[in-house]
Amino acid sequence: MDDTEARGSLASGQISQGEFAYCQRSWLLLLCHNALLIFEDLIEPDSTIKVKVLLFFLQNENTMCPRLRNAKVEDLWSLTNFFGFATETFVLAVNLLDRFLALMKVKPKHLSCIGICCFQLAAQVVEEQCNIPSLHDVIRISQCKCTASDLKRMEKIISEKLHFDFKATTALTFLHLYHTIVLCHTSERKELLNLDKLEAQLKACNCRLVFSKAKPSVLALCLLSLEVQTLKSIELFEIVLCIQKYSKINDSDLLYWRELVSKCLADYSSPACCKPDHKKLVWIVSRRTAQNLQNSYYSVPELPTIPEAGCFDESESEDSCEDMSCGEESLSSSPPSDLEGTFFFDLKPKSKWQALSFDSV
Repeated sequence: MDDTEARGSLASGQISQGEFAYCQRSWLLLLCHNALLIFEDLIEPDSTIKVKVLLFFLQNENTMCPRLRNAKVEDLWSLTNFFGFATETFVLAVNLLDRFLALMKVKPKHLSCIGICCFQLAAQVVEEQCNIPSLHDVIRISQCKCTASDLKRMEKIISEKLHFDFKATTALTFLHLYHTIVLCHTSERKELLNLDKLEAQLKACNCRLVFSKAKPSVLALCLLSLEVQTLKSIELFEIVLCIQKYSKINDSDLLYWRELVSKCLADYSSPACCKPDHKKLVWIVSRRTAQNLQNSYYSVPELPTIPEAGCFDESESEDSCEDMSCGEESLSSSPPSDLEGTFFFDLKPKSKWQALSFDSV
């Protein structure tokens, strides 16, 4: 039922106000889906072809290879978590990086500077202006060996090559839309389909160059269908089938990419897999500063003896403890990324793709 029919049914009393609101919401989701599919088809085909070529490059000092690209994306993931940025910032930064690599022949020594610039450009599009770190802070945290002027020059080059088009229809865009459609049409508990888990799995896929060839809508549907298989919900499975049919995604494409996604997530859950190392993000101090810190350790006056309970001001003690805890947190703060790791532990590697089965439901 389209919007005109829904309004007519509401006026004649055939449907209630709640049912009319549901029809309007479904109609808006349908329009958004159609628009995203159109934008997806407008993606430059040459970029996808050049990404395929990059997959076969062998590493040397003057040539990019998939391993270097994947390592840089994992660094961007670490930076995203460190600054507390949204998943959209990370996904957009990866999109800008892949688009630039598809257009330009890049030497490995310039990749670090390019990655930081893509990260900054994505942050400027997604994040609040007050939350965007300065170039000097990003250089210190990322331990990039370039200067602020280098980043500014590279940012100008990237902007010109991408024609200042920093917005993109990504797999995260479709993932959010599909998640909203499922929640709109299901009677299951809303928290059953965890969007944070789906986003974390999408980040893992973005760390593999091969998924740059996948259509965003197909990659998002693969993640959603794998999660539905884990939940073993017939109702959610039927909704996913409807999304696949309306998106005009054929079974062969879905099965092919679904198998690759399943293998990627299974590999990522393995302890042998190299995941983004947030411990690399450390503060670097000069030798003089370190020497001053060591000397100040011995100059700390002896602390007074703590009196027995009831003989001191309780509020004053709480304030002092609070100050101490705040100081420790600022020195050893790290991104809350431990939760993301738990999203991969329940996945098991499969030798081949298995069809959705709900025999145990």
